[in-house]
Amino acid sequence: MKDRHGLLSQPIGRVLLNMSVPNMLGILTVLGFNLVDTYFISKLGTEALAAISFTFPVTLVVSSIAIGIGAGVSTNLGRLIGAGHAPKAKVFLHDALLLTFILTAGLSLLGSLCIEPLFSLLGAKDDILPLVHEYMNLWYLGAPLLVLLMVGNQGLRATGDTRSPAAILSLAALINLILDPLLIFGIGPFPRLEIQGAAVATLISWLMALSLSSYLLVVKRHMLVAAGWCFSRFVDNWKQLAHIAQPAALMNMINPLANAVMMAMLARIDHAAVAAFGAGTRLESVLLIVVMGLSSSLVPFIAQNLGAGQKERAREALLLALKFVLLFQTLLYIPLALLAPQIAALFSTDPQVLEWLSFYILVLPAAYGPLGVVIIVATSLNAYHRPMASLVLNLCRLFLLMLPLAALGAFLGGVKGLMLALPVTNILMGIASYYLASNISEPQKIKSPCPNEG
Repeated sequence: MKDRHGLLSQPIGRVLLNMSVPNMLGILTVLGFNLVDTYFISKLGTEALAAISFTFPVTLVVSSIAIGIGAGVSTNLGRLIGAGHAPKAKVFLHDALLLTFILTAGLSLLGSLCIEPLFSLLGAKDDILPLVHEYMNLWYLGAPLLVLLMVGNQGLRATGDTRSPAAILSLAALINLILDPLLIFGIGPFPRLEIQGAAVATLISWLMALSLSSYLLVVKRHMLVAAGWCFSRFVDNWKQLAHIAQPAALMNMINPLANAVMMAMLARIDHAAVAAFGAGTRLESVLLIVVMGLSSSLVPFIAQNLGAGQKERAREALLLALKFVLLFQTLLYIPLALLAPQIAALFSTDPQVLEWLSFYILVLPAAYGPLGVVIIVATSLNAYHRPMASLVLNLCRLFLLMLPLAALGAFLGGVKGLMLALPVTNILMGIASYYLASNISEPQKIKSPCPNEG
């Protein structure tokens, strides 16, 4: 595990470009799962689209746990590699993956037992709940596979290798794309499983991707060692992982929780509004692909440079990324504003869903530049070992601004009033986040992760 990818020496722009492009492709394929599922399920009708929209906040909670653990893995491995401690990095990754499996297996079991009360609380009605059951029973079964895949790929990215995770996720997306229509609509010899078919296709693709990722980690890259059982080492490494992972997971978890609250607000107006909002949030994830790719690249870049004592290089990379996303997302908004009705028509034929989804596409992307600034700063704070600052930033965005403004907007203007609250929130928080990045620093003393090698 050496600096084979130039994180400590090559020009910043070139390194971030080389890392970000594969990252974007990899993230795009993950998000493609949701969009592909949404597209094919929408052909089953508005009820099926509403059902899959209700599942989105819950599936994001599990994904957020994976993102949080992955942030802890990427940050700690990056610092260890930057400081030249590869053997400790291997042990740390082993212990992190063990904790990942224990947590996600337990949460999946709990979630599968609470499907009806949870989704009833979110606003799903009796005609929607059976569809939710069909999808989520299988999704929970595969959730540990997804989280292990995401955390393992972060281990690869911590070395600067973004190409392998992108290739793995691209293969998974291709499998999902092929299987989705076959299993949803029962084409050829395949049974017609409808919404359950989307879950089966996703489960198979995750299993294939995890197998390939495990092969790379264990056989090709030798990034994992059989560290043996040592309770004191587990405690030390899990504490160090939790220092970053816990606030990072909470930070990512509060986003789907806030979405769930807004979904519940919309459900009290009309289920067509839920369908429109669900499709819009999935589309939003794709429109922020450049932001997500850059943020994933910045964590190992900043972590390795801070581990090697190159603080100014780390700060320069952060500010360069912020300026780029502001420009890129602003330019991206122009075609979106012109093609909003046509894009909405890809997801529904219901006139009411089309009206609200078109409005979503017209209004929200106008502030994706400032939102990108918030995302990148919040992610980069983990690399600076300031995870609580990252958490506070998102708590302020969601609970001090977004949800109160959304409630006010829903009261004054219904569905469109709620949607208008989101870009206003993102603009205000984008300004605050840019100021924070301009004055960023790391704690004076940071405890080294993985105090022993097992």
